[in-house]
Amino acid sequence: MRIALDATYSVDPHPSGIAIYSRELLLGLARLFPQNQFLHYYRVKQFKNASAPESPNVRRRLLLPPVPAFGADLFHALNQRVDRRPAPKVVSTFHDLFVMTGEYSSPDFRARFTRQARRAAQNSDFIVAVSEFTANQVRELLGFDASRIRVVPHGVNAPIPEKFSAREEVILFVGALQKRKNVARLVKAFESQPAPWRLALAGSPSGYGAESILKQIEASPCRDRIQVTGYLSQAELNDWYARASIFAFPSLDEGFGIPVLEAMAHGVPVITSNRSALPEIAGDAAVLINPEQTEELGEALRRLIHDAELRARLSERGLERAKLYPWERAVRETYSVYCELLGSAYCF
Repeated sequence: MRIALDATYSVDPHPSGIAIYSRELLLGLARLFPQNQFLHYYRVKQFKNASAPESPNVRRRLLLPPVPAFGADLFHALNQRVDRRPAPKVVSTFHDLFVMTGEYSSPDFRARFTRQARRAAQNSDFIVAVSEFTANQVRELLGFDASRIRVVPHGVNAPIPEKFSAREEVILFVGALQKRKNVARLVKAFESQPAPWRLALAGSPSGYGAESILKQIEASPCRDRIQVTGYLSQAELNDWYARASIFAFPSLDEGFGIPVLEAMAHGVPVITSNRSALPEIAGDAAVLINPEQTEELGEALRRLIHDAELRARLSERGLERAKLYPWERAVRETYSVYCELLGSAYCF
């Protein structure tokens, strides 16, 4: 089987959700299915910065418009972009469609995103959705046939167990500082929490609406207990997960929510939203709150601050929950989608 993939999004000096997904999938497919050939296509800028293939069954290729015929059996777009059909069969991964449903970006970006999503759906035989929530959005917003949608969740890598020891009085949030992530309400809810508890905001301070969030933090009466770390490497992030006693992720809209699983894999008790894909991912291993109710978020933080037994129970549940989502599962289930689409003759 010859599989072409748009590897563009794997090249990112500051990888987060989609970049992490792309890297895990590209590396995992080549490692787990060495009998196949994988063609990693990059746009010009990313091609220059892409690493040399680590596996003998991988070749790098340049993705130039107009999209050429790849000479592959199947093309997989890893981030819901398929401008033309470059192979007999096409699969697209859809991570989310929140740009189409919320005021989380500029009108111009929303219009471009919507056109791109609709075109990708039109050019795809199957769509891989990363959650049931996203699958429903693909069906409802794009009119895509449900029988051609396959749900393949994202994953998480298990950390080193001995790093779970020295917990501090830290509430951790991971994600870009932006309107959709609901950071402003988290800061407000934190202001009613007792000292010496601290709030660590780990992520790039450059998302949509970040300027007003940063101004709010600077004006906060608890400014000395709020730390904005900026973007962190995975190693630095793992250190914060190991130190934190509470993980708060009150996002307004998520197609999946990788940070929730990362926190659980590190044994950090989680508070997250009761909407979008987050209840689906968190299950019974988190405290779920209405993200638009600041008081409810503040009360959940107080509960966990004052109830060590609850924190311990959520920690254990989270560790078990995270075990359900190894990245290898995502890789194998994605490969099964290829086999289903191409037929058993291609898979052995």
